[in-house]
Amino acid sequence: MDKRQLHHFWTRIRAIKPWYFLIITVLSAVVCVYGLRANNEHMLKLRDAVYAADKNNGDVQGSLAKLQAYVTAHMNTDLSGGPNAVYPPIQLKYTYDRLVQAESDKLAQQNSQNSQVYTDAQHYCEAKIPTGFSGSYRISCIQSYIASHGITNPVSIAPIPDGLYKFDFLSPVWSPDLAGWSFVAAALSALLFVIFFVSDKWLKARAT
Repeated sequence: MDKRQLHHFWTRIRAIKPWYFLIITVLSAVVCVYGLRANNEHMLKLRDAVYAADKNNGDVQGSLAKLQAYVTAHMNTDLSGGPNAVYPPIQLKYTYDRLVQAESDKLAQQNSQNSQVYTDAQHYCEAKIPTGFSGSYRISCIQSYIASHGITNPVSIAPIPDGLYKFDFLSPVWSPDLAGWSFVAAALSALLFVIFFVSDKWLKARAT
């Protein structure tokens, strides 16, 4: 390609200014940041709804399903709260406590012929073992207490696995939403800016 052809080619593409792509890159990046923030804020609302349902004995399964569906379909919805946060990030403490308490009550009712011993066992183990996921050991504490007080062949209940009430959902690296598509637009326009900027400088140098 001689200088005349280069000059002709350069005059045709110089109408497309590289700065146009830079402006698109900046605007797309701003939209992307807004979209990422909106994704995270909506995730926090859904997570708070799960916590509220857990605490107030509401629709935990429904709230959890909505949170899972959203997190797994949108970028920047990581549930972890930092390096010192608990893991897994979603722990249904109150739901678990209610189940442990219900099992403890069931244990006492099924052995009602020794109701006073069981009442004392519950009070003793409630004081010794706090609520939360450590409460799973309260059932075995009650069983040990009543056994130590001469009650043979008591009705036993298996401990409740706390892993069934702990959850973590993975957020995708990219998702086809406002944040995802604006990220693609920013990346492509940045690439085009570099290409046109370098081409413009090169063609100017060759055409002179």
